[in-house]
Amino acid sequence: MTLITILGFILIVIGIWGMLSQSNIIKIIIGFSIVDTGIHLVMVSIGYLKDRTAPILDETVGKAEALARVVDPVPSALVLTAIVIGLAVTALMLAYAVKLHEMKGSLDIHDLKELKW
Repeated sequence: MTLITILGFILIVIGIWGMLSQSNIIKIIIGFSIVDTGIHLVMVSIGYLKDRTAPILDETVGKAEALARVVDPVPSALVLTAIVIGLAVTALMLAYAVKLHEMKGSLDIHDLKELKW
């Protein structure tokens, strides 16, 4: 495994620990963002191939040798889409946290007992 893959898995573990060990909603949201970033790093590192070029066919890379000289563009496209979705989910969680703070005056999950089953 490469260093980027290991770093991605470390970020995923740190983010999960942050989400499970904190009681402040903002810190939980930050943990979610760290997990999201770690997943992006793992996905990009899986799609990376050494000594390959971008999947652009021009005079330097012809159609005949394209399969042997370019990387797969699908993991990069998936990561780009995942970044946008992660940003939207984070914004939604932050808006929810702001609304909870306005209604209850606290961001501690232990103060929100009426929301539990």
